[in-house]
Amino acid sequence: MSTWILLLAVGASARFGMSWGQRSEPMFASVTQSIFPPDYEHNPTQLNYGVAVTDVDGDGDLEMFVSGYNGPNLVLKYDKVKKRLVNIALDNRSSPYYALRDRQGNAIGVTACDIDGDGREEIYVLNTNNAFSGRATYTDKLFKFRNGRFEDLLNDEINEHRDVANRVSGRSVACVDRKGTGRYSIYIANYASGTVGPHALIEMDESSSDPSRGIIALSNVAEQAGVNKFTGGRGVVVGPIVSQYLPDIFCDNEYGPNFLFRNNGDGTFTDVAVQAGVDDPMQHGRGVTLADFNRDGKMDVVYGNWNGPHRLFLQLGNHRKQRFKDIASQKFSMPSPVRTVIAADFDNDNEMEVFFNNIAYRGPSANRLFRISRREHGDPQIEELNVGEAAEPEGRGTGAAVIDYDGDGQLDLLVTHGESAAQPISVYRVTQGSSNKWLRVIPRTQFGAFARGAKVIVYTKRNGPHTRIIDGGSGYLCEMEPVAHFGLGKDVATSMEVFWPDGRSVARPLEPGDMNKVMEIHYPEHEEEVTPAAEIEVHTLSAFLVCSFSLKDVIVVVI
Repeated sequence: MSTWILLLAVGASARFGMSWGQRSEPMFASVTQSIFPPDYEHNPTQLNYGVAVTDVDGDGDLEMFVSGYNGPNLVLKYDKVKKRLVNIALDNRSSPYYALRDRQGNAIGVTACDIDGDGREEIYVLNTNNAFSGRATYTDKLFKFRNGRFEDLLNDEINEHRDVANRVSGRSVACVDRKGTGRYSIYIANYASGTVGPHALIEMDESSSDPSRGIIALSNVAEQAGVNKFTGGRGVVVGPIVSQYLPDIFCDNEYGPNFLFRNNGDGTFTDVAVQAGVDDPMQHGRGVTLADFNRDGKMDVVYGNWNGPHRLFLQLGNHRKQRFKDIASQKFSMPSPVRTVIAADFDNDNEMEVFFNNIAYRGPSANRLFRISRREHGDPQIEELNVGEAAEPEGRGTGAAVIDYDGDGQLDLLVTHGESAAQPISVYRVTQGSSNKWLRVIPRTQFGAFARGAKVIVYTKRNGPHTRIIDGGSGYLCEMEPVAHFGLGKDVATSMEVFWPDGRSVARPLEPGDMNKVMEIHYPEHEEEVTPAAEIEVHTLSAFLVCSFSLKDVIVVVI
């Protein structure tokens, strides 16, 4: 009898993605039932896809914009008094958020950033209108808060004849400050059909716009920037990947090779995926994100392939010659019907975790979680963890995002579902690491908006530097919170640096009293705070700093 029980247990383990080597303590516990009001309008059972985290209502707190596919889009806000997530985009035409619902749009992807420099993020919603590839009949939406409510800029008369209302079936969207001006462009990974539907890059045409009067003329500059490629686009992630501080763009595509667009410094891009070794031409990409897993100051790329081997590309070499190698272990790379991929320090233990959100496709397919631990000599160690109640073996996972919505210093996980079955949203809290230290950093642009694509480095007493990129779009169809979240374990942060996409930087010392806090870092106003590119490169290779202190900031001199 015991033999049969053992065999049944092994079979269940294989079926649901569990491993005997997982830690017994689960990482996530569901709070879905307690976090949502019982009303259907706050968490409807419908098809949902991408999630973007931004300050929708302008009150300084973060909300989650959830793209609804066969129902309205949702805007989830945390009610601090009732300790619940409530949908503020209700079916009320007098509400300033009514237009965001756009229930006929069949929304799939969403991103948010400040395109016009007014200090408030616009929201771009990618609508598929039931088109798998090529032409669609319903346009995307670009919502701006104007005249006391959200309005669609793409529907303005000034934009009707400018070939910017995307009528192509897209997959992912992301924000990129391609010239370092603080005004962002929207990168759209379209799913082309032959020569219909190249990737697009939408931004404000400054010469034809008057932001003070709410007049925003838009242009598609993809051809000018060199990114108007035809492919089966899927995942997109933006940040200084192979550049020092300029935002690059990585696309893991479904058909054809991946793209790694290196920023040339003038707003144009060159695809270096082949020479960098990340083109992966025979796989079908989905979720993708960035992290510095071995803490060497260089961005690594992790992504999932649809029912193909998942990748963990560690960046080698220097910033003059970029090269990556796949260090994914057999368990990590195990194929699955993957959607969203998230890299974050969920338990604040000073090491990064990677979450794979799978969709139950032709049978159960559990979500999985791995810890990527730095080793002094050698590649990082990869360990599968017990994902707990977030396994969702029957979940139709489509999107996911991280956000500390309740301000307790630990990231919460929100998972959306759709495509093959209507399911409500799931929300999970982390069960481990509540006594670990943490630090959260929010850089701002020169206009006061979230500095998407900025790089934040925190130096710690025992474990050296930790690097984060303020997310401008990642996961798959999604965009994480615009916060650099650092788990510190029992370590103490000693100093911090922030690099903006234009090369300006600020460095500050940190005291033990700065731990377990959220710090907002404003754009540097003084020219002497600019860090030359050559100096930045030396800094990444040097462990010795001489710091000159002022009342506000620290100017870093590299020796």
